[in-house]
Amino acid sequence: MVRSMTGYGRAEAILDGQKMVVEIKSLNHRFLEISLRIPASLSALEMEIKKKIAEPLLRGKIEATIRRDAQGSTENGHFLALNLPLAQNYYNLLTQLKQSLNLKDDIRLEMIAAQKDVFLPVEPSQDMTALWQRLAMVLDEALAGLMDMRRREGEILVRDLSARLDLMALLLNGIEAKTPRVVLEYQRRLTDRVREMTSGLMIDEARLSQEVAIFAEKSDITEEIVRFRSHLGQFQEMLNSEDAIGRKVDFLIQEMNREVNTLGSKSSDADISRQVIEIKSELAKLREQVQNLE
Repeated sequence: MVRSMTGYGRAEAILDGQKMVVEIKSLNHRFLEISLRIPASLSALEMEIKKKIAEPLLRGKIEATIRRDAQGSTENGHFLALNLPLAQNYYNLLTQLKQSLNLKDDIRLEMIAAQKDVFLPVEPSQDMTALWQRLAMVLDEALAGLMDMRRREGEILVRDLSARLDLMALLLNGIEAKTPRVVLEYQRRLTDRVREMTSGLMIDEARLSQEVAIFAEKSDITEEIVRFRSHLGQFQEMLNSEDAIGRKVDFLIQEMNREVNTLGSKSSDADISRQVIEIKSELAKLREQVQNLE
């Protein structure tokens, strides 16, 4: 099933008396790029978390955030530890400041206790294996939400892309129907022009036929039409595929652009030129849309 690279998933659970919240969002990207924002207490599990997130994904810029409820105290498994070296450093600096300014005030406990990071939150040792087993289930739930949104976005993209392919097929049919008349119209204009220039003298029909044949060969767009129609069929087949198709259809659009550019350069007919421009416009919209396909 074709999937978009845009999605969002969220899950939460209570682990060891704390609420664990997992949020994962994805955007389009040429490759798979995963960035994590996790608490320091989970840093030992960073590689496992990345592997778990990467399992169902092939492409996209993935931003995953894991939060642990910071409310509370020892009841939630949090403890405070004294950063004694830092407290001693604060005391030494305050003593130096007092002496330098010749101050008489005492250095009191609350002055030091109020300084940043004198008391640090710490967590008791944990069984990381057991924690990972529980966290993995929360990750799976968030990933399921992400993948569901990517599938639904993919379905919307497929409908839009299919409609544009159908429109280009109609435009191509119009060009194909017009092509034989282009040569006949050229022959008529050339005949009229020759008669006008020769003032009614005998026309060299063989020479006239030769010029028409040369024009027909130069303006023949049969190959371009056949190849472009083949590309349309391949594109539609890819949209019905179960594989990731983003890079494949991006390359296919390049080929389609090449064919329609050649087709436009060969044709001197105003109607065909107008239809070529419409096809190019649809291809530009197509290219923009497929950038979000996985």
